[in-house]
Amino acid sequence: MTLRINCCSGPRNLSTALMYSFRQRSDTTVFDEPFYAHYLKVTGRQHPGRDEVLASQSTDPGQVTEEIMLGDHGTPVVFFKQMAHHLIEMDRSFLTQCANVLLVRDPTEMLASYSVKMTDATLADTGLEAQVMLLEEILGNGETPIVLDATTLRRNPRQALEAFCSQLGLPFDEAMLAWPAGPKPEDGVWEKHWYAGVHASNGFLPYQPSTATVAKHLQPVIDQAQPLYQRLCAYAS
Repeated sequence: MTLRINCCSGPRNLSTALMYSFRQRSDTTVFDEPFYAHYLKVTGRQHPGRDEVLASQSTDPGQVTEEIMLGDHGTPVVFFKQMAHHLIEMDRSFLTQCANVLLVRDPTEMLASYSVKMTDATLADTGLEAQVMLLEEILGNGETPIVLDATTLRRNPRQALEAFCSQLGLPFDEAMLAWPAGPKPEDGVWEKHWYAGVHASNGFLPYQPSTATVAKHLQPVIDQAQPLYQRLCAYAS
């Protein structure tokens, strides 16, 4: 039976680093944001490289679900890096066949990074509303949520990954702690716009408190985001 790890993150939450970590496992295949083109088509949102993304993926969520989310990829574990807010206006029943993970980060740190490229960032862009909705669905199904905080992961990658793998019913693999620097074949075409930092890394960077500031016009977004983040953190291990 295939273990499908559906990692629903917000932007700039170490989601690509976590994907690279799972890519190091010999038992795992990884996919990078398979519903991104669908999201851009539905919302009309203007992202860097928008046209390239739309040309690189199917915009049909049913096709993506059948061929990627529920497809046979030849390994016992499949890791899907998702942005939680990409899962909109679509049949989400496939979630019942996945181990659904919520990867979160303090909204101020997230927006300080994200707004460098997206100066008009909104609450929806943080993915937090979508993540809380997923949390409520998981709780409503009587399941235990798996919530991983990016800060916890950076402070002690080994400990965090050991606990994370245990929650997933997987043995921890030492290979998950490091990866080769540079682009990866699984990267989406948007990597040139967003992945410079993780491409320069060969593992999880040591945690340092952020000194970044967020533009004044984004303060209302942070004020709305914080209660959602705290709701999710209540289930973080």
